[in-house]
Amino acid sequence: MEPSMRIIPAAPSKSASLQHTANSLGTHNTLRYGPRSIAAEIKSSSGLEHRLAHWEETQDNLKMTMLRDLYGLHTPARVLMERKVVSKGAHMPALQRSNIHLDILMGRDETLDPSDFFLGMEHGPPISIHSDMEKKLRM
Repeated sequence: MEPSMRIIPAAPSKSASLQHTANSLGTHNTLRYGPRSIAAEIKSSSGLEHRLAHWEETQDNLKMTMLRDLYGLHTPARVLMERKVVSKGAHMPALQRSNIHLDILMGRDETLDPSDFFLGMEHGPPISIHSDMEKKLRM
């Protein structure tokens, strides 16, 4: 994680297309620009899609950078250690996992996501805690 005060995610890197890498004859200049990738030319992702994909990461990086600047290097390290400890918490294997502790540490405790309502319990297999614990403990 590189410290940054960026509020929105950086723009995605542009891939060179045939128009940008053509030589005087109109063909791809492989020696200068490397082998041509058709997949990179066909795949077109919008800037909005890139921003949405990297939004939480950028916001978290901004918060950690501000914590580091205000309180010192120990604060982001402590927060990251707390997140790591909480994310490895033990839970019953048969029950759905809802990590409210991690949500609080990440600042997502006041937001509503579809996963808050649809945990998948209504269509899952019948709960057999004993067999799941035996499988977990390799008995």
